Amino acid sequence: MSGDPLFILASVSALVVLAILMFGIGSFAKGGEFNRRNANKLMRYRIIAQAVAVAVIVAFAYFHGGR
Repeated sequence: MSGDPLFILASVSALVVLAILMFGIGSFAKGGEFNRRNANKLMRYRIIAQAVAVAVIVAFAYFHGGR
């Protein structure tokens, strides 16, 4: 299963969501001008990445659910 391209894509997409989330939390904790300018943009990117990750995970479950 770990060699399956869809599994690898799901794992990478989940890690991308985690990276964006951690960067956004760090930016929020630090505050300042960067946070004021980019907080909403970072969260929009996170939501888009999260939607892609969920779609890939659902596709993986659909194609490998019977096995």
